[in-house]
Amino acid sequence: MYLENKSNLEIEMSQTSAPGHQGRSSLRTPESVAGNFGELRLLQGISERRDTQKLQQSAVLPSGQCVIQTEGFVPVRQEDGHNFSVVNILRGKTNSANITERSPLLRFSQDDSITYLTLHDPSFVGGDEPWDSSSLDLEKRYRLGSEVTNLSLSRSMTLFCLFRCCFKVSKIASIFTIVVLCSLFFSMYPDRDNPWRMLAVSSTESFSMNLTDFRDNALLKLQVGGPFTGGMFDLTNQEYILIQVEQTEQPGQRRRRTQQVIHNWTIPLHGERSDQILLTKTFEMLSSDPIIITIQAFLQDNEVVPLSMTHQSLYVSVETQVAIAGIILAGVYVLIIFEIVHRTLAAMLGSLAALAALAIIGDRPSLVTVVEWIDYETLALLFGMMVLVAIFSETGFFDYCAVKAYHLSRGRVWPMIIILCLIAAILSAFLDNVTTMMLFTPVTIRLCEVLNLDPRHVLIAEVIFTNIGGAATAVGDPPNVIIVSNQDLRREGIDFASFTGYMFLGIFNIGHFIIIYYHTLYREETAVKCLLMQKVLNLESLLRKMMKTFQRQISQEDKNWEQNIQELQKKHKITDKVLLVKCISVLSVVIFMFFLNSFVPSIHLDLGWIAILGALWLLVLADIQDFEIILHRVEWATLLFFAGLFVLMEALAQLQLIDYIGEQTALLIKAVPEDQRLAIAIILVMWVSALASSLIDNIPFTATMIPVLINLSQDADVNLPVKPLIFALAMGACLGGNGTLIGASANVVCAGIAEQHGYGFSFVEFFRLGFPMMIMTCMIGMCYLLATHIGLGWNM
Repeated sequence: MYLENKSNLEIEMSQTSAPGHQGRSSLRTPESVAGNFGELRLLQGISERRDTQKLQQSAVLPSGQCVIQTEGFVPVRQEDGHNFSVVNILRGKTNSANITERSPLLRFSQDDSITYLTLHDPSFVGGDEPWDSSSLDLEKRYRLGSEVTNLSLSRSMTLFCLFRCCFKVSKIASIFTIVVLCSLFFSMYPDRDNPWRMLAVSSTESFSMNLTDFRDNALLKLQVGGPFTGGMFDLTNQEYILIQVEQTEQPGQRRRRTQQVIHNWTIPLHGERSDQILLTKTFEMLSSDPIIITIQAFLQDNEVVPLSMTHQSLYVSVETQVAIAGIILAGVYVLIIFEIVHRTLAAMLGSLAALAALAIIGDRPSLVTVVEWIDYETLALLFGMMVLVAIFSETGFFDYCAVKAYHLSRGRVWPMIIILCLIAAILSAFLDNVTTMMLFTPVTIRLCEVLNLDPRHVLIAEVIFTNIGGAATAVGDPPNVIIVSNQDLRREGIDFASFTGYMFLGIFNIGHFIIIYYHTLYREETAVKCLLMQKVLNLESLLRKMMKTFQRQISQEDKNWEQNIQELQKKHKITDKVLLVKCISVLSVVIFMFFLNSFVPSIHLDLGWIAILGALWLLVLADIQDFEIILHRVEWATLLFFAGLFVLMEALAQLQLIDYIGEQTALLIKAVPEDQRLAIAIILVMWVSALASSLIDNIPFTATMIPVLINLSQDADVNLPVKPLIFALAMGACLGGNGTLIGASANVVCAGIAEQHGYGFSFVEFFRLGFPMMIMTCMIGMCYLLATHIGLGWNM
């Protein structure tokens, strides 16, 4: 139908106007006809007879009106009370099969001095059918169609609600069943109660014991405590302990000959004999025959070395334990990725399942042991910084910083985001990543709120830059701290200065490439936008409502930034200057102590203690009366998530998952030809570390991989330098934290704070941005490692 389009109506008028009628000044112009088309009225005085086709007296026609006329059309007067409706004409009966929805309904006709409208096809409306009956019939049809539509919609909604209810019930029933089964399995087996045996060995006296209560196809797990160092050592110059596990299987139904298996475990001793370290190793046994354990010390003098030892029988092979651990880890990730339950509950459920698996294999830990698995230093750091930030937010400082950042960027969103990300990356190189994100997340959220931006993607970009910046120095990320703290690696030349110099150069290249990459994308997007804006000017209002994505938002520059700055400065001010001075003073002292803790070993305060003491100082200075408000702002869900995650990762380590990954990596490196072994080892260690760190905690993984790589470099058959392997481990473990939401502690902290402010992002949202960034940064890091160690030969 062409009635709704003014241009079409004007075309119809121009086509029906003959050249000979140009002098008729009494005719209405097309604009006036089109303008009053919605008020068409049928003229009084039109004959009721069906053979009346024309109006004989033009004087009867009022000024500014026209006539609707058709063959077989019964006119209706305005005073009859019938409302003229286009819908009634469209729903009338028609005998023509050629009429479509694009067929014109009315056309203009002229005769003598009268302009009138006629139906384009007279057969469109039957002349014998009165309009009253047709209107009633159409009303019935409309009501019937509405009832059918409502019925179908109600059925669809009912089915959807029923499906959703069934899914919710089945989800709760399934998870509850698994929890009950895990609880039953965990309660059916007792804690391991093997007592610790205290012993002393020397270069002249050894220790030996026999184990008789052993089962077939079981594993022997030994735990030895003493003044050990762990890692790399030289047998000719260093003192060590040798533990030998021997079993002889007698001939029987399964074997015709006697078979003997001997396992040797060499542990280096610390020179000062002061630190007591607990080490664990698992040995595969042949049968239930007796086992002989012999411990001998190789010392330079005749002093005595005190040791403690216990043993445990495990009823499941290493491969089965690794498979169980993999299934548990995959289940936790399914719960988090699809948001079936909250990530805190998912970590707690995974911890329960892992503890039940340990109970089944005969290695159930006690409650005291499980509590010891939790890293309380990290939890204390998080709690202390959460209290500091909660009090700090009462001063309005975060709003003030947001306005200042907007002022420095001169209203341009893209430079402002770059400034925030760069500052976060630089601070994370010297501070802990968790501390950096706890300070930057509230500022970023307030900045995005005052600019009407979605802070989710900005926060994800900041935490990615934080993880990248933390890899640049030896104190920026926990894996780096573990590496530079290893005494064996220090003897190999990997100290604070050399490690920081090498990693900083690589991370600087990665950050520079990322900035150039995104700046190029921004310029290309701006150029394309300028070309397309000429074609979409008439759709600009619609695009502004629909284009809400991050790339659209960062490309829009505020032209009136000066006026906006004045309005924002009036609205967002410092609310409590006295409290602000107190907060800045305490926070400055805390950050200064963080720096001193990294460089001055005489300060015997960990990061957790410093954060807790800082929170106590500020609570006293601020004179907080309503303590519940401060506790309400503490991210308790985040703290519980980390506690559950620590238990889960340690339980997976007890199930041999991390050791298995390290051993398989070493076997793959040994299988490579010697001329390509170093390059393949760098690539393999880099990507295995990145992928593993994105799935599991990078702290236990790094601690496990360091001795594996050290022993691999000491293997005469492999002949690899240790520096390239350690740098590949550090690069992969730090950059791999960007792969998933739980890959790094800073990711979880940022997500928790954002969720408390109403801007929480899911696992999938972080994965879409973080995992491609992890792949790109790891590719650049791999090229840097290969160029320096293979091309330039920086191996010494």
